[in-house]
Amino acid sequence: MTGSNNVFIRKIFSFYLFLSSRARYIITLDFLMLCLSVYIAYSLRLTFFIKQGYIDHFLINMIAFSFCILASLILGGTYKIVWTRASIEEYTSLLKWYAVGSLFYLSLLYFLPGIPRSSLVLMLLLGITFITGERALWKLIFVSRRVDCLKSKRALIIGAGEAGTLIARDITRNPSEIELIGFIDDNPNLKGMTVASVKVLGTTSALRKIIISEEIELVLIAMPSVTGSAIKEIVKKLDGLMVDVRILPSMIEIADGNVGISRLRSVQLEDLLRREPVKLDSTGIEKIIKGKRVLVTGAGGSIGSEIFRQILSNKPAELLALGHGEQSIYKLMESINAHPFKNIVRPIIADVADRQTINALFEKYRPEVVFHAAAHKHVPLMEDNPREALRVNSFGSYNLADIAGSHGSELFVMISTDKAVNPTIIMGATKRIAEKLIFSLLTKYTNTKYMVVRFGNVLGSRGSVIPKFEQQIKNGEPVTVTHKDMERYFMLIPEAVSLVLQSGALGEGGELFVLDMGEPVKITEMAETLIRLHGYKPYKDIDIVFTGIRPGEKLYEELFYDPNHIDKTTHDKIFQSKNTETNGDLLPGVERVLADSAEGILSEVELKAEIFQLSFNGL
Repeated sequence: MTGSNNVFIRKIFSFYLFLSSRARYIITLDFLMLCLSVYIAYSLRLTFFIKQGYIDHFLINMIAFSFCILASLILGGTYKIVWTRASIEEYTSLLKWYAVGSLFYLSLLYFLPGIPRSSLVLMLLLGITFITGERALWKLIFVSRRVDCLKSKRALIIGAGEAGTLIARDITRNPSEIELIGFIDDNPNLKGMTVASVKVLGTTSALRKIIISEEIELVLIAMPSVTGSAIKEIVKKLDGLMVDVRILPSMIEIADGNVGISRLRSVQLEDLLRREPVKLDSTGIEKIIKGKRVLVTGAGGSIGSEIFRQILSNKPAELLALGHGEQSIYKLMESINAHPFKNIVRPIIADVADRQTINALFEKYRPEVVFHAAAHKHVPLMEDNPREALRVNSFGSYNLADIAGSHGSELFVMISTDKAVNPTIIMGATKRIAEKLIFSLLTKYTNTKYMVVRFGNVLGSRGSVIPKFEQQIKNGEPVTVTHKDMERYFMLIPEAVSLVLQSGALGEGGELFVLDMGEPVKITEMAETLIRLHGYKPYKDIDIVFTGIRPGEKLYEELFYDPNHIDKTTHDKIFQSKNTETNGDLLPGVERVLADSAEGILSEVELKAEIFQLSFNGL
């Protein structure tokens, strides 16, 4: 019999050790509280002194009562509950399983030494009071320590590399803000070791278990070089856990190398689309910019402003920021107030199609390098305003390029779009015309290197579908997608711009560069992911409604007219189209269509037909 008892005790002890450290701690505390309740119940009945004859009764009932209650609470899964975040439902579950354990204990009283009825009632009441009271006390202490921001949050850092180490040290220097519990790293050899005096608790495969057992409130992803697919897997593992998630931006976004708590931000859709960091020929880029007078058009836009910032970091002699909207240029200037090179920046408000103004600008500043990002890019608006699209996107681009050539600019780079390939919309058609007008200047100005860089959608641009989705989710409205199978290519703005600058360094003049956009993304899946990132469930909390394809809209975008006419370059993310020759001069046709439209000779339908005809001429 003794041997059987020993086996039983060993099994209980093995089960106890198998539990998480948090569960073992709570079970131990509950056991002590239950023992205390039995002791108090006996002591009050026996005038605060357990007589010699009652000691055996007391010990047997204490062990039996504690075992029944603890077994029931374990069976009910109450030790998996995070009590610092418990609601009335969790406490109701605790009471239910305590009642089950109490009934089990009462059923055993027939086999146990007698216990006074008053002691029994008091023992049951004290037991539930103590174990609920201890949990309520933990929550009270926990809530009192919480603050609105990151302060006093129990945190994990995912990534024990250089960036994670810097974050950990930053937290250590500010101990009042975050309570750092440990690292998570997928290098199994690091488990159990300490990095920056912080223990590595395990790999991401155990992430959910560690978050629950350690009552983690804040997860910090400190892997700036990791791909979007890896971040997506981490985010999936956190699904359903009420934790705050912050991430360190990609390496291209923290080009200054400054890593710290202040650089952490919430996870964005852009993070899930990260690719391997782009390798750049920084010497080549610096060569075309450093010490040069550089003009950036559309500098207030999402792409133009990033071109502006990346050029500014390459130390031009003078940087001209041209925009048509004063508010966007004002915001751009405000954003560089603390920049050490802000004194070389010249803000300019102008219309690229205004030949007199642009000519005066070149006379005054003599820009040597031009990056042309100014354009009307909003697809539905351009369908309603085709003449303005032709005036700015086509004629404005030619106007700027022609004046640049006549003033001896060394380099002219125009930003184009994948919608210029086999265009079915006005915006794409006018950008296609602009491409051909630019290349028509190659023989006119042989000292100016003209080139075009074509790429697809960028996340974060003002014309992108993402801000629209964000606003719909914020308003609690259904997210509207035109078609469930709609696909688009997407790039991050910093990556696209860095490749634009790299293209400028690669080109010798006359090139149409096409950026590697990666794999196309389903718009429906993007909408679903965005809804999840906001803490909602797609189709349940926020619906997705399919509105139907707009006129001229494609299900799948094209990057090339003919993939067989695409060459590789020395950079693996940049391709070059072979077809850049033009057949004839399109400028007279553009000017005629603009004039006829202004005079009312052309109806809107006829105007659009003329624009598409111009876009298909040549090339």
